[in-house]
Amino acid sequence: MNPEETPLARARRETAAGVLYAGMAFFIWGISPVYWKAMQQVPALEIVTHRVVWSFIFLMGLTLAQHRWEEFQRVLKTPRTVLILTLTTLLVSGNWLLYIWAVNGGYMLQASLGYYINPLVNVLLGMVFLKERLRRPQALAVLLACAAVIFRTVSSGELPWIALTLGFSFGLYGLIRKVAPVSSLVGLTVETLLLTAPGIAYLVYLEGQGAGALFHGSRSLDALLIGTGVFTAIPLLFFNLGARRINLSTVGLMQYIAPSGMFLLAVLVYGEPFTAAQVWTFAMIWTALAIYSIDSVRTYRRMP
Repeated sequence: MNPEETPLARARRETAAGVLYAGMAFFIWGISPVYWKAMQQVPALEIVTHRVVWSFIFLMGLTLAQHRWEEFQRVLKTPRTVLILTLTTLLVSGNWLLYIWAVNGGYMLQASLGYYINPLVNVLLGMVFLKERLRRPQALAVLLACAAVIFRTVSSGELPWIALTLGFSFGLYGLIRKVAPVSSLVGLTVETLLLTAPGIAYLVYLEGQGAGALFHGSRSLDALLIGTGVFTAIPLLFFNLGARRINLSTVGLMQYIAPSGMFLLAVLVYGEPFTAAQVWTFAMIWTALAIYSIDSVRTYRRMP
């Protein structure tokens, strides 16, 4: 740190670093389908199991390196917090499983739609569970998103259940994590810990059945499976570094980078069909998000 640096210059430098860190996190999440597609021959459940086990090993190392061991122990000794994290574990692991299954099954557009509607789901959940009152633009955005889902259902004859499940499961995950007095890193470490034992048992079972993928294919596949831990933790760390340095309205706008990356990959790289009905569905969702984002920025600027 330069001792001659003015507070304004320091604040600008911190903001620039925050935008860079957060941007890298959302960019990695946006291109993540490329990583999961590279393991398409492996069942989604097995990929998620590897992701849980290797993530715990990597996150445990980070917890120790960042001197969070006491916090980690304190969480495990608090039954209420462990109960909350058990519930969030089920939500996040289910979200991971459905997301990877959707990506590798050719439903990437629905997955991107799910993460586009997630901010609006958060507003709806806040109204239902936290008794938060919606501002008029927020209510309009939520109603427009509901109209998009209804239009998509009627036009295709099928409820976009993948998008809705991804959006609501991640929204509920964030809502419940708010009541757990634990940092993001330690919380995710405990969540992966809770699934590591059954995960290892499942991988041993697969190995006994001769159906396991690890060390039975190419070295590149082995590296991808083991690397799921790093691939999970790195963007999370970038996000935490960025979120501490920039305001919430900026984070809220940048979060659309991830589903936009998924959307572009689905249409331009993997050739998923993009019908006229889907065009109208996404147009309504994007309009709802524009209304929501403009209102959020204006509200943030009016805050003291």
